[in-house]
Amino acid sequence: MSSDTAPAITCRHVWQVFGPDSEPALAQALAQSGGDAAAAAVALRDKGLIPAVQDATFEVAEGELFVIMGLSGSGKSTLVRCISHLLDPTGGEIRIHGEDIVTASKQRLIELRRNKLGMVFQHFGLFPHMTVAQNVAYPLRVQGVKQAARRAKAQTVIDLVGLSGREDTYPRELSGGQRQRVGIARSLVADCEVWFLDEPFSALDPLIRRQLQDEFLQIRANLNTTIVFITHDINEALKLADRIAIMRDGRIVQIGTPTEIVLNPVDDYVREFAKDVARGRHARVASVMHSGDGGGHVRGPDDPGLRRNMTLDAALAKCMDLYEPVPVWDDSGMCVGTVHPAELAAALQVDEA
Repeated sequence: MSSDTAPAITCRHVWQVFGPDSEPALAQALAQSGGDAAAAAVALRDKGLIPAVQDATFEVAEGELFVIMGLSGSGKSTLVRCISHLLDPTGGEIRIHGEDIVTASKQRLIELRRNKLGMVFQHFGLFPHMTVAQNVAYPLRVQGVKQAARRAKAQTVIDLVGLSGREDTYPRELSGGQRQRVGIARSLVADCEVWFLDEPFSALDPLIRRQLQDEFLQIRANLNTTIVFITHDINEALKLADRIAIMRDGRIVQIGTPTEIVLNPVDDYVREFAKDVARGRHARVASVMHSGDGGGHVRGPDDPGLRRNMTLDAALAKCMDLYEPVPVWDDSGMCVGTVHPAELAAALQVDEA
């Protein structure tokens, strides 16, 4: 992700209002409120309309994994459908790599979805009469790619998502996690530049969900793709995101890195999301260190080797390695064993590097 390049996605004052005559009603509400989004939303509700997305403004950098999260009904899925133009936004500007998506023709949108935009949703939408390989290769078939070439490309992404050996299997013969992998592979096969994922793991069992999250991060490491990922799970958001946008009642209330969301929530709503999060797993050493020249410190034999991007849990475990094992006593005062402080720190960690 680089700040020196133009954003992959730009949203400016995006609204999605459901109900009759929503466009003129939005224009009138904004004019009467002097552009105040909160007041305009109240006016729209008074008319019986539903402002599902209100004045959303943000950018997603090239190569960034941008997570949009919130409770059910917060507007997160509606927003991603506006960005991908599965819904016509009621107002505002949306650009993907500088191209105006709002005014794009139907034919241009078809071209973009075939060649540039990938989408994965909670429900897999696989063709039951097609094998894994045929499902994955389907977007290439629509593009007119010849059979041998599309089978070879499909095999590449099938291998990438860990389904080698399942190429000739039908969806009914797969587990839920495997079917979701097929959906992910199908969305990737056309070399998408922007990838939209709307709660792709939420229907899966917790263990399978965590496994797919880990595999998703590995897949992402091999791609040069901008990703917008929708979830209602704060732990999933913190694990995957470069930045997180938290929505409430159609509004974006905070955008920040995982560390910023956990350590500096802007209000009680965001604070409630983060209250049960183990801060040490997400906050980084850079968020608590004292910046400067290091005070003349040099690396010595007992230096634990802390790095700016290391989690607090991982940093604590490194520091604990400097201490000796300590005795553990029973109720009668007898020493029953020893424990190293590093072991205590490590026991609190979950899959930290």
